[in-house]
Amino acid sequence: MPLPSQPVFDAVPAAPALARDSPGPSLLLAVEGMKCGGCVRAVEQRLAQQPGVRHVSVNLLTRTAWLELANTSVDLAPLLASLESLGFSAHSRDQDAPLVSRRDLQKQQHWWSHWQQMLVAMALLLLSGLGHLAESGALGTSAVSTLLARNGLHAVVAATALLGPGRSILQAGVRSAWAGAPGMDALVALGVTSAFLASLYGWLWPASGWPCYFNEPVMLLGFVLSGRFLEERARWRTGRAIEQLVELQPNEALLIVDGGPPRPVRVGALRPGDRLRLLPGDRMPVDGVVRDGCSTVDCSALTGENLPLRVEPGSELPAGSLNQEAPLELEVLRSGAHSALARIVQLVGQAQARKAPIQGLADAVAGRFSVAVLLLAAATFLFWWRWGSRLWPWVLAAQGASGHGGHGMADVALSPLALALQLAIAVLVVACPCALGLATPTAITVGLGLAARSGLLFRGGDAMEAAAGLKTVLFDKTGTLTTGCPFVTAVTVSPMVREGTLALEGITAATDSRVSADRLVQLAASLEQASRHPFAHALHQEAQRRQLPLLGLGPSEVVPGDGLVGCLDGVAAKLRVGRPEWLAAQGVFGVEPPMASGPENGGSLLAVAADGVLLGWIGLEDRPRDEALSTLASLRAQGLRLGLLSGDRQGSVQRLATEVALAADELAWDLRPEQKLQRILLAQESGPVAMVGDGINDAPALAAADLGVAIGTGTQIAQEAADLVILGDRLGGLPTALALSRRTMAKVRQNLFWAFGYNLLVLPIAAGLLLPFQGIRLTPPLAALLMAMSSITVVLNAVLLQDGDRTQGGVHHEP
Repeated sequence: MPLPSQPVFDAVPAAPALARDSPGPSLLLAVEGMKCGGCVRAVEQRLAQQPGVRHVSVNLLTRTAWLELANTSVDLAPLLASLESLGFSAHSRDQDAPLVSRRDLQKQQHWWSHWQQMLVAMALLLLSGLGHLAESGALGTSAVSTLLARNGLHAVVAATALLGPGRSILQAGVRSAWAGAPGMDALVALGVTSAFLASLYGWLWPASGWPCYFNEPVMLLGFVLSGRFLEERARWRTGRAIEQLVELQPNEALLIVDGGPPRPVRVGALRPGDRLRLLPGDRMPVDGVVRDGCSTVDCSALTGENLPLRVEPGSELPAGSLNQEAPLELEVLRSGAHSALARIVQLVGQAQARKAPIQGLADAVAGRFSVAVLLLAAATFLFWWRWGSRLWPWVLAAQGASGHGGHGMADVALSPLALALQLAIAVLVVACPCALGLATPTAITVGLGLAARSGLLFRGGDAMEAAAGLKTVLFDKTGTLTTGCPFVTAVTVSPMVREGTLALEGITAATDSRVSADRLVQLAASLEQASRHPFAHALHQEAQRRQLPLLGLGPSEVVPGDGLVGCLDGVAAKLRVGRPEWLAAQGVFGVEPPMASGPENGGSLLAVAADGVLLGWIGLEDRPRDEALSTLASLRAQGLRLGLLSGDRQGSVQRLATEVALAADELAWDLRPEQKLQRILLAQESGPVAMVGDGINDAPALAAADLGVAIGTGTQIAQEAADLVILGDRLGGLPTALALSRRTMAKVRQNLFWAFGYNLLVLPIAAGLLLPFQGIRLTPPLAALLMAMSSITVVLNAVLLQDGDRTQGGVHHEP
């Protein structure tokens, strides 16, 4: 299969351009210390208050903040200082830095420190459990058992736990509370500190009658630290898809210097213009162009396209491509952060920081959640201390009867004050704003990563949510449902200039006023030489076939959806090339062609005029994509309405519709860009609409649709206006993208249901709702375990999206 003349990734949009409405410059910050949705809300509010910041979006999972700035002169230092005052350390993420491997990232994130935390947490849980067994008499009466049962030992262990592994939690909790934005750390810190101080008071002043339960703060910290370790591991798995993209770039390349033997060098040292040797089985370390050799290349890991591409001198290859057959000699075009692979990773990283609208509710609740929990804990304490034990005095007797000597964790409810304190601590600890904050970003991050591995670049969670809710998909014709590689089928010169009845300066020769077919093709191809429209490519190919040199291009202007107008060197007349209807509107007469080829046979037609005089017509034809019919059938099977909006002529549109099984009422032709907008607005009355296109005249329609989709070989401006870019010239990637977006949003809804449902269920139980009637209450250690498991459940449920996508074949995986 021959490689297209354009590179595989000729139009990967630049990373900073993320929105369709001409955004300002953007900035990506890495923010450390966020633990829950309350932290996210605090960071967003603080950054939004800073001068020059237009919009802020914070992702709890990736711990990043994406900022849209008013201008490039915004100072970074005040932004970082504002977050530091809240207790969050932040730094700018360098988008021009080279890609970082998984192993290096593990080192940067101090992975061993997380394991240390886990080991300390397990040791705390073991020691606390042994103490409880010793107090209950399960370990006998040995010296060790007696020592483990002493409150003094457990007081030392609890103090060590708070000042050691728990110190970071206490410090973060105090800072967030002091800043007026209490979060998860504030709740945990208040819970463990209350339990420790109450136990310390009861131990130092036994006459007070307060029970000692030093085991509880130790077990609280143990469960919290264990849960965070497991959550961190699960979070790491959510970014695995993007990490696998990063790993496509090798660390070394074979550099050719002065014709000598290839020498291995670091990829970071390569610069544009360097010569490389790429052996069979090696991956492209940079974007490059083949200078010598022929081979086949596998780009499936980047585009999802399984068929190998045939490459030859002049073919461009993106970083990460796999050479399969023969050695190649290449010249470096782009390296490091400027390669196509790096730009994909940057786009996905920024997309993950953009929120889906469905996350707004969770963030709004999570932002006020911690304050509500504090109020509920205070109300729980007051109720059970002052009134609850009087209304139901048997709850004290029931709890006291389960005691084992007055020191254990089960023997804590011997007085109204102790019971009230226990229940209040349980409320503080069991509440989980983390699950609310993670519910949406975990699933969105996994979904965006899986899409990127298939060559599907969503602009953010908002684009993925829009894709999941689509009702209608509208298509452009040329380059979208067709191959975008039309060819000239007929050239007809206007009778007046063919017969020599008109003489135009620079158009005809001085001795002959006739215009030949060759001259007509030469003029049209020369005017189109700055255009990337498929018709321009067809004209250039026809000029090459006829061995016609192109004339120098003077001032010219593109009229989107209609054609071009401009001047050529040596031609005094102003030339126009475009739709016959447009030329007629410009005052050109006789544009209806007397030709049997072209629109009557389902082809397309261009008219050529000079100074209002019609020179002739050029007929073109295009073929539908091989996957067009199957793609439309797959979209119909997903329950979507389809339509075709084209600026082409009626015959051409109807012929294509017959080949791809579109009905007559699904077609519209002869549309200018503003008419496409009207059609999209009309379709939006029946639900969200996607527009799929690839050309300059498609950009307004892509921006107006609920989801703009650009095909990867389209023009840069079309991709900048799109919410979803399908790389690799694969229309068949569209059904995959929409199906993946629906599965992702299903996971989001599951996570939100769990996060809200968990808190609505356990908070009343923790506050003692079932205690008077069923004798059921949550002890603080059990509350801590439930809290940890709620966050882990949300993350693991999102990770299951990877397994589900793998089994359904939605994402291509390397063999």
